[in-house]
Formats: sequence, C-alpha cells, structure tokens
Amino acid sequence: MPVLPLGLACVAAAVQGAGHEMQILNLMMQTDTRQALKEAIAGFNPEIIGISVRNIDDQKSENSRFLLADVKDVVRSCREFSGATIVLGGAGYSIFPQASLDFLEADIGIQGEGEGVFLKLLEKLGENKDLSEIPGLFLAGQEPQGEREYIKNLTDLPLPLPDIHLSTPSLLEDQEIWIPFQTRRGCPLDCNYCSTATIEGRTIRQHDPQKVVDIMSKYAEAGFDHFFFVDNTFNLPNSYAGALCEKLISAEQDMTWRCLLYPWKVDVNLVEKMAAAGCREVSLGFESGSAEILARMNKRYNLEDVRRISDILKDYGIRRLGFLLLGGPGETKETVNESLEFADSLNLEAMKITIGIRIYPYTPLAETALKEGLIEADDNLLFPRYYIGKDLEGWLRETVMAWRENRPHWIM
Repeated sequence: MPVLPLGLACVAAAVQGAGHEMQILNLMMQTDTRQALKEAIAGFNPEIIGISVRNIDDQKSENSRFLLADVKDVVRSCREFSGATIVLGGAGYSIFPQASLDFLEADIGIQGEGEGVFLKLLEKLGENKDLSEIPGLFLAGQEPQGEREYIKNLTDLPLPLPDIHLSTPSLLEDQEIWIPFQTRRGCPLDCNYCSTATIEGRTIRQHDPQKVVDIMSKYAEAGFDHFFFVDNTFNLPNSYAGALCEKLISAEQDMTWRCLLYPWKVDVNLVEKMAAAGCREVSLGFESGSAEILARMNKRYNLEDVRRISDILKDYGIRRLGFLLLGGPGETKETVNESLEFADSLNLEAMKITIGIRIYPYTPLAETALKEGLIEADDNLLFPRYYIGKDLEGWLRETVMAWRENRPHWIM
C-alpha cells in the first residue's frame, strides 16, 4: 500500500491556516531526490525547511535497513541549495530526538506534535526572539529546551485537505490509494515493546467525529473514497468508535476503509456499525498465541477475546490481517508453536509474521534487554537493535518458513 505523508500534511495545514506561505514536497515518490529538492527550493526560496522523518529503519531483524542515511543526504542537499533553517520532526524523529538531530546534522528538531510547536518556532524566528521557552524543541549543540507538551484538544486543529495538503503523486495514478486519516492520538495500554506512548503520549485525545466525516466527505467528492484509519487503536474508546461509525453511515458517501483493532472490548454492536459504515478490512494485532507471552507483553486481552472478535469480523464480511510478533522475552519453542497453531486456527485472510522485536528507548523491553546484557546503558538505540530469545533465532526462522510453505497468505 503506497504511504502518503500524513504527518507532513497535518503540519502544512496548520502552517497555512496561520497565514504562512508554504509548499509541500513529497520525496517518497521521487526518482531523483536531489533534483526535486533543487527545483523546489529554487522555485520557492524558503526561509525554513521542515523535514518529516516517519521511519528510522524497516523494523526487520534480518538484513535490517537503516533509513536515516537517505535523510542525511536530503539535509545535505538542502544545505547545498539553500541557507534556510532546517527543522526535523515526525514520528520516527520523536522517538530519538537528540540522537536523530545529531546524526542528521540539522539545525532544530521538534519532538511530538508539530502543529503547535512549529508555529511557535516560526513566530519566534520571524521576530528574531529567543527560542529557549519553546517546549519540546531541540537545538543543535544545546540541551533540550523544555519538556514537551501535548495538544489537549485536537478539535481546534485543522485537518489536511485533498490536493492542498495531501495529494497523490502522478506515479500512483494507476494504483488504489488509501488516504491515511487519524482521528485520535495517544495510547494508555503500555505494551512492553511499543513506542507509541513516546510519540503520542498515554492520554487519548480525539478530533470531533463530525469534523472528521466532513473532511473525509471532501476527499470522497474529490474522487478519493478509500481510507486507512491509522489510529493506534480504532476501537478505543469504544464509544468514540461507535459515534464515528454512525456519522459515517449518516454521511451516505459510500466510503471504504480499513483500521487497526486492539482485540479487546469489541462487540457485535460495534462490528455491525463498522461494516455498515464501510469497513472492509482490519489489522488484528494479537501478536502471540501464547497466554504466557501475552502477559509478558502486558496485553489486556486473552486468546478467547481474539478468537471471538475474529469470528465476529468474519461474520460481517470484514477481511482480517493478523499479526504475530515472535521471539520476545520468555519466548520458547513451545510458545512459538502455540502461536503458529493459534494463528492458523483462526483462518484469517492474511497473516504478517515478524521475527524479533525492535528495541525502543523508554520501554520495558529496553530495560529487559539492558538487564540481560543485550544492549549497553549508553546505547541510544538509534541504530536498530532487536530482541530475539536466546538460542531461538535460527530455529525460529526455519520454523516460520516451513509453516509458510503451504500458506501463501502468510507473509514476513
């Protein structure tokens, strides 16, 4: 599925809404990044260049690809073609704000939501004022400027508009495009390996559902009627998910969408509304088929929840993409086989299997890896490190590959 730069579009909408001139350049679809930058900078002559860093690496434990080297080339090209201040942001950057800023050699970094902080930065820079009071700001060669703040009320934030802030590159004209849409931010679940709390915080904040549907309708009217809700957990809170579905049904726009479900607190009533509102596929991240491993991951659900929810989704014709995350703390050959057998028994339309868990800072998994001597205390983890249970890696890969031989819908 082609990925469109939602974070960049959100900041662009806020910048334009505040009366600034701005131009967006999507480098994800460029065959010649350097030339695209040269032409865009020459045509616009920016004072500030913001670079959104979505991913640090590809999260594959085998032959892992570190992505920031390409971003560093982008920063260097910007330096070559412009004297503008270079500001970093984005989900990936926010996990490693200081380490990414140092590696990429940019001027400034913003940890967390850019819509508010970036506007404050533009104001201060425009008036040549001190930047030290802006929270969540990182300046090259200096200490962080203050503890980051979270936007408490998302309702007042502008949402990206079609063909203004979020557009489809010409290279994708013949492909099915799913417009990314985020209705909520934050996650209180504290899974032991997850970086979401570092990126978005632990408090769920949400856009007004009517506003969400109004903007989605604009996309549908512009010819984009497939959406991907990228909310970390679409079904939490359950009441909001239900209200959003009801608004989508009332809009009568014939929109199709997919989302991510946390397999907990999902009932027939919600799934029925989801199906009626246009949901055609869910990513069901149950991660393990072992009760012991689920407990270690700090999951709130049990295997009966997963099976029950999976069956309900099937009953309503919603395609299910399952996820297994194998090799974490406490994993054994027995628990791996439990997971594979459980996943197979669900008869899902597709399964994604990941071997090894990316270790992110500020997580219980990082603490475990440190105690076990897998990482050092001074490792900032910018360069990817993975947790794979002792003596499991070779056997685990061979076992998963053997299971995949007769299951073409299983992917790695």
